[in-house]
Amino acid sequence: MYMNRWDADQEKLAETPDLAALAALLADRTRAAICMALLDGGTWTAGELAEYAAVAPSTTTEHLNLLVAGGLLAEERQGRRRYVRLAGPDTAETLENLAGLAPYRPVPIRSLAEANQRRALHHARTCYDHIAGALGCALAEVMTERGLLAREYGLVLTAAGAHWLAALGIPDTGPSLAHRAHVRTCLDWTVRRPHLSGALGAALYRHALERRWIVKSPTTRILSVTETGRTAFRDRLGLPDEALSPSLTFPAPRG
Repeated sequence: MYMNRWDADQEKLAETPDLAALAALLADRTRAAICMALLDGGTWTAGELAEYAAVAPSTTTEHLNLLVAGGLLAEERQGRRRYVRLAGPDTAETLENLAGLAPYRPVPIRSLAEANQRRALHHARTCYDHIAGALGCALAEVMTERGLLAREYGLVLTAAGAHWLAALGIPDTGPSLAHRAHVRTCLDWTVRRPHLSGALGAALYRHALERRWIVKSPTTRILSVTETGRTAFRDRLGLPDEALSPSLTFPAPRG
């Protein structure tokens, strides 16, 4: 006769997501700052991150070991140098979404130059390999208003949107691309509205860079819209002038 009983001598394991472990990785402000710096999509040395985070190299190494072991960062070594980057676009989008949900905390602004840099960062910046900030949110909104994107269970590219991409000469970014969602959004921490990510967001960012609609700062995540870009964004999408320049007033925290 079959009996449904628990064999106490046999170890049985199941897997469940350990959200607390992920939260613990980001609970340290130095580790969180390292992750936010790597949202520029680049590869940094351990020494560069130590200088950025203003902590000792030995301390940075300990933090990087934890982030690599936790799967948030990937690393490679060339001789004695250690290079790290975010594990991939999904990691970047997760971090940006978490930043969008996080409460604001005040940080001191010590100079006019620092205030201007903060305004520029809020206006347009990279989020790994796509455009974030107020400009990125405006792009997502106007593309939806013009019917290039449609909201179903999430954003999808419409037939009009595919035609628009082809007219610009942007290569097909369809969902056949492996390991990358076609159209996704990140909750932008600047204004707490979504900006465009996924393969489509990355393709638009590459196109804008190649055509010099935008230029990236060599030392920060900040993006600047060129005069060519102003004309292109107005003609191609009808973006208003106020969406193409940093605000003259410092962005206020949002709820």
